[in-house]
Amino acid sequence: MSGVLACKSNQAMQIYLDYSATTPCRPEVVAAMNTVWSDHWGNPASLHEWGQRAATVLEQARMQVAALIQAPPESIIFTSGGTEANNLALMGIARTFSQPQHLIISSVEHPAITEPAQFLEQQGWQVTYLPVDSQGRVLPATLQQAMRPDTALVSIIYGQSEVGTLQSIHQLGEIAQERGVLFHTDAVQVAGRLPIDVQTLPVDLLSLSSHKLYGSQGVGALYIHPGTPLLPLLTGGGQEEGRRSGTPAVPIIAGFGLAAELAAAEIELEKERSQQLRDRIFSQLADTPYLIPTGDRENRLPHHLSFCLHPSVANHISGKTLVRQMNLAGIAISAGSACHSGTLKPSPILKAMGYSDQQALTGIRLTLGKQTTTSDADWTTMVLKQLLSRLLPTTATPTAVVAH
Repeated sequence: MSGVLACKSNQAMQIYLDYSATTPCRPEVVAAMNTVWSDHWGNPASLHEWGQRAATVLEQARMQVAALIQAPPESIIFTSGGTEANNLALMGIARTFSQPQHLIISSVEHPAITEPAQFLEQQGWQVTYLPVDSQGRVLPATLQQAMRPDTALVSIIYGQSEVGTLQSIHQLGEIAQERGVLFHTDAVQVAGRLPIDVQTLPVDLLSLSSHKLYGSQGVGALYIHPGTPLLPLLTGGGQEEGRRSGTPAVPIIAGFGLAAELAAAEIELEKERSQQLRDRIFSQLADTPYLIPTGDRENRLPHHLSFCLHPSVANHISGKTLVRQMNLAGIAISAGSACHSGTLKPSPILKAMGYSDQQALTGIRLTLGKQTTTSDADWTTMVLKQLLSRLLPTTATPTAVVAH
């Protein structure tokens, strides 16, 4: 193993498998943004020619992003990213009520949902954190039981970024819809990877992010179903139909629009290709001692693999250590959620799924992208297997490895 690591460690990064953290901007997107920076730099609120050229670019991007999820363009509000979109969804709905109400979220949400929910709790809101099963799924019956007369909003993540599980958003949204309760989903990991049609998906609000689908960082969007009440978090100039004030970042919004259009055109082919590579890696790692897949194996993001270590060896190595060792071998992966990879704390997602604190420190995630090849997949599995064999004890054989 040391030879394999040594031959790669002195080279620049060779294999990037952290596409759920961020994706590189496509060359077409970079070119489009450069054109806007050079030629369409006006303020879209201005009535003169410079402003109107920028306004045209802005509205074209709005139509492109809307088309990705089959939404009317006027239902798309541009934000600074998925985090702001999530905050706007929760806080914007909450601000329409004069008295605290009841909010339901899952126990496997991104911090951009859990932290606003915790803030609302401090303001007197009642928050229910729905439990999940061992694969990270919210059972529809659990949501049904949690509903109350004062439930104002339900927010359930569509595709879990750390363990890849896809929720039954159709069923969950229908439960909320039947009770007349607003429903939001964080679709940041799903958009551009799986088809989304808000004409048939029972959601009132849906969050998107540009840099998860080969657009620029720093821009996202919130889909708001026409007629949904929502008050802004930012006030001032009244941009975005008064729901998000501030001069729009037209160049990166233009890049977001083009990235969304390209993703929509390629989504079926790329989904199938990603799934094949994903399943190839799962298959090659199936007999690896001590390595346990996490999340729902079938109902999961097409580009996503995640694992933790068997309890018998969980105290020997952390997910963070595996990330560092893989990095030395020229391979980029992440330890659980990228937003927490800098701190050595048990993953709240894995804990919610029933894993111990010790196991919840060992989670790793490999996420594939457009540049990932079959040879990348094969090299990665070989390196990971050899790394584990070097770092973990060989004197014992795990006897209770059960795929969750």
